[in-house]
Amino acid sequence: MVPRLRPTAAWALAPAAAVLFAFWLLPLAHLVLLGGQSRDGSDSGYWQVLSSAQYLGSLAQTCLLALATTLAALLVGGFSGFFLSRQRFFGRSVLVALLTFPLAFPGVVVGFLVILLAGRQGLFASLGLGLVGERWVFAYSLMGLCIGYLYFSIPRVILTVMAACESLDRSLEEAARSLGASHWRVLCDVIVPGLAPALVSCGAICFATSMGAFGTAFTLGTRLNVTPVAIYNVFTNYANFAVAAALSVVLGLVTWAVLLLARRLAKDSRTVL
Repeated sequence: MVPRLRPTAAWALAPAAAVLFAFWLLPLAHLVLLGGQSRDGSDSGYWQVLSSAQYLGSLAQTCLLALATTLAALLVGGFSGFFLSRQRFFGRSVLVALLTFPLAFPGVVVGFLVILLAGRQGLFASLGLGLVGERWVFAYSLMGLCIGYLYFSIPRVILTVMAACESLDRSLEEAARSLGASHWRVLCDVIVPGLAPALVSCGAICFATSMGAFGTAFTLGTRLNVTPVAIYNVFTNYANFAVAAALSVVLGLVTWAVLLLARRLAKDSRTVL
């Protein structure tokens, strides 16, 4: 029997439901309908997106970029977060604060940092000019964009892994070591499965953030072939609201599907554990 919602609880949820309807469901419904409209007798926005190699290539490139960023962030942030959660040393709090400080930066500032690092007048350009007589510039490419996304992805993973490590049962690690397991086997058979739900959930958030990040990509250049920039160009330069809405809906669906898959994987990993 499904429990009924009490009247007092219903009244308590009324403001949240009103905000959800007015500022989320209503605009989203309008966005979905707008994507199905046509312009000047052309096809609908959805068909223009799904039949265009440019838009599909942009979406595929965005997914690959988000996937690469997520895997790199999980690898670097996972080891760093585990090390910081298990080790106590002088200056640890300062180091954690420095590693997580990029979370305070907006995307525009992160893009500016990448330009200072790998732009035409950046550190790598000066280093390459001094070593081989040629400037090393990659800030305005997908590699530079990936580095920018890592600025705010790695700190998320570090904080998540540090919090998850606090709930790990140390007795399982001690039991594995007492049975002769090496450090590598303890890591693979005990620690990684224990952190799997947190890693999957955090990886999904990093992927979703990288899929929709715009400020960093816009700062590094509007010629980057990623979907958020494509939405901006179609909306502002061509005033093609139908295609912009369709691109937004498709991008949202892909991201939502990944989040749903991650949620199920995290649930299954908790069941196995």
